[in-house]
Amino acid sequence: MRFDLLTIFPRSLDSYFNESILKRAQQKKLITITTHDIRRSATDKHHTVDDKPYGGGAGMVMKVDVVHRALKRLYPRKNKSTRVILLSPRGSFYTQADAQRLKKYKRLILIAGHYEAIDARIEDYVDEILSVGPYVVTGGELPAAIIIDSVARLLPGVVGKEASIADESYTHHDTHGYTIEYPHYTRPEIYNGKKVPDTLLSGNHAAIAAWRQKKSRTIQWQLWLDYEGEKDTYWTILVIFDPTITIY
Repeated sequence: MRFDLLTIFPRSLDSYFNESILKRAQQKKLITITTHDIRRSATDKHHTVDDKPYGGGAGMVMKVDVVHRALKRLYPRKNKSTRVILLSPRGSFYTQADAQRLKKYKRLILIAGHYEAIDARIEDYVDEILSVGPYVVTGGELPAAIIIDSVARLLPGVVGKEASIADESYTHHDTHGYTIEYPHYTRPEIYNGKKVPDTLLSGNHAAIAAWRQKKSRTIQWQLWLDYEGEKDTYWTILVIFDPTITIY
């Protein structure tokens, strides 16, 4: 799979893309990750990529003509195997379901804005707009890296043991939302007085599976209740609904 990132800071993610799983995936030719400098598409001698916003206000806005020209140089003709994504706080919140959907494409082109924003007219030339959450970072490079990483690791051969991604958080969905993975433990058995749960040391595979399912369900409910914001009321409803749930 091919990932292309349009940015005005093409070296900003070099260290991340060239370490660990993503590095090995590129070495094995499973993926390619290429960054492209938007400034190369500026036509003036200063390589200007931004200007003051119409209507006034703080910050600078990246120029639509420069960004669109950079996109056209990279992707002159639309095709169904490529998806162009703009990273923006105005986009839909990115989820694991999106990662599963996007892994089916042969190529993803991600446009990372900077400064105040990219001129909104760039939205006419992308396939979708995504946000990685209800917060703001200084540019779209980190959100783009999140998408690249989360999609790449779903591709065959990228993660060493594919079973390790089969039951991860947000991979499955039930009537209460996305399932959350259970807690993990390893040696030492006791650390600072806190012991690994006895069930995990029992060797009883059925009991371990049941423990993991219960813990996963508990965490799922806790997160849901946190989102709802009325914890005491919902805990009461929860215990009535499912008395096996442990409340911390």
